[in-house]
This record gives sequence, C-alpha cells and structure tokens, in this order.
Amino acid sequence: MDSSGSSPTARRELWAWLALTVLGCLLVLLAAGREWARVAHAAAIAPTGGDLSPVLTPVALAGLAGVVAVLATKGAGRRAVGVLLALCGVGGAWGAWTALDGATVTDWVTERNALRTSLGHLTWEIAPLWPIVAGAGAALMIAGGAVAIVRGGRWAGMSARYERGGARADKSGVSPAAPAHDDKALWDALDRGDDPTR
Repeated sequence: MDSSGSSPTARRELWAWLALTVLGCLLVLLAAGREWARVAHAAAIAPTGGDLSPVLTPVALAGLAGVVAVLATKGAGRRAVGVLLALCGVGGAWGAWTALDGATVTDWVTERNALRTSLGHLTWEIAPLWPIVAGAGAALMIAGGAVAIVRGGRWAGMSARYERGGARADKSGVSPAAPAHDDKALWDALDRGDDPTR
C-alpha cells in the first residue's frame, strides 16, 4: 500500500474525485429522464433523453458502480476500472450527441403521437438545457476515469483500514509480537474459541 494514500492531500484528492465523478453520473442520469424536445402541440408526447438514446441511463448507472469499484480496488484493478469509467463517459457523450439527430427526434415524435393527433406532421424543437447537462455529466465521467487511471494509485481503498489492522494480529487474535508457538498464547486462543492452528 502506498503510504501517500493516507496523507491529507491524497484524502482530499480522493474526496474531490468522488464528488465530481458521482456528480457527473447523476447529471447524466437526471438528464436522461427529462424532455429533450418540445413538440408544438399541447396533446403531443415529448421525448426524454432516455427515449432518444437508451444508453444514457445504463452508462450512468454503470458509472456509479465504477465509482464504488474504484474505491474497493487498488493497483492495476483500479486503473482498469478507471478505463471502464472513462468509457462509460464516452458512451454518455456519444448517446447525448446521437439523441440530438433530427431524424431520430422526428421518427420518435411521429411514431409516439400517431394516435394522439390527426394534425399530420408535428413540428418540434430541441430543449437545449438537458442535452447540455448530459454532456457536462459525461465530461465529468471521462475526467473521473482518467484521473482514476493516473492518480488512483495514491488513494487508500476501502480495505486499507483492515490491512493496517491485519498487521497487528493474526487469525487467532495473537499479536505478532508474541511467539507463534508460545503455549500460553495458544491456550488463550483456545479459551476464546479460536482455532490457533488455522
């Protein structure tokens, strides 16, 4: 374990990374559920980001899972998860871009509103706020993945506390300072109900 992982600077860096990366995932998730187009008819249904690009919600959820995985891993495993997290961000950015394709929106609006109105062709316009929010969230996810790849080795993982604690006592609860074959230590372990032979 890199001793720098327990330094105040490394902890602050980890918390900043955590906040911004989770924020990015949540922004994509939030934007996916909001309307990305306004249809010029009161009775018409308007599409959400998730309607226009079904990848948005899955990549946001996968990104959140990736954040947890970064915290739970270290070394090469953490870098690999960072790569996957960045790829989730790329998927979110690609999904937001393709959702804004005019043909995609027109096809969705026409298909979903065929039985609601007899006006024929419906006009629509992009509601720009939520695509921008999704794009910003995807950018944060990409940056979070890149930072995890480059800087993640400096951060302590969730298991660091247990690893440090493991240096103080073995499975039988006997301190490494005590001789492993000390009769009294073995009897004490048996009294506690531990198996000192494991």
